[in-house]
Amino acid sequence: MLAAMNKPVIPTRAQAEALLFEYTKTEALRNHARAVEAVMRYFAEEQGEDPEKWGVIGLVHDLDWEMFPEEHCTRTTAILREAGWPEEYIRAVRSHAWGMFTEDKPEHPMEKVLYTIDELTGLITATALVRPSRSILDMKPKSIKKKWKEKSFAAGANREVIAAGAEMLDTPLDEVITKTLAGMQTVASEIGLAGDA
Repeated sequence: MLAAMNKPVIPTRAQAEALLFEYTKTEALRNHARAVEAVMRYFAEEQGEDPEKWGVIGLVHDLDWEMFPEEHCTRTTAILREAGWPEEYIRAVRSHAWGMFTEDKPEHPMEKVLYTIDELTGLITATALVRPSRSILDMKPKSIKKKWKEKSFAAGANREVIAAGAEMLDTPLDEVITKTLAGMQTVASEIGLAGDA
């Protein structure tokens, strides 16, 4: 009976979103979480993995960033453990900050994807916002690659992490960019990047 009570819960998207809304108040950060969720789902479906699982991990990956930036991932670990989330999910969240805030190196494909695309979604968002259309729906990967070369543009989007992640995935950077954009395009309206029209 006790073992059943201590069994980790499999979190739903609704539960993940409730946590996101509790700890993240700014729309820009919520949109970032939604973008990462969508890209995680895109990669999961492509790889024959569980898009729900990958998606909820993407949704909560930066749960503590707004309120506790100095304790990034540490505070999220505590929040998710208290909510009864499986350790596998928690480790995946922690691994996206490997080498910066944690020592949890991405090992599972899910962890490698999250590590790679987190910063990349930021670069794509910044690229969209300087376009006349302010949209990702009419954006092509070459636009992102052009901005990639401008080191001063969206300098906060760590290109070294993205490149290292692509290498970890054994996937050409161009392909990672194309797939990340495609994943974000599936939720363009929800993340405020469908344009001003």
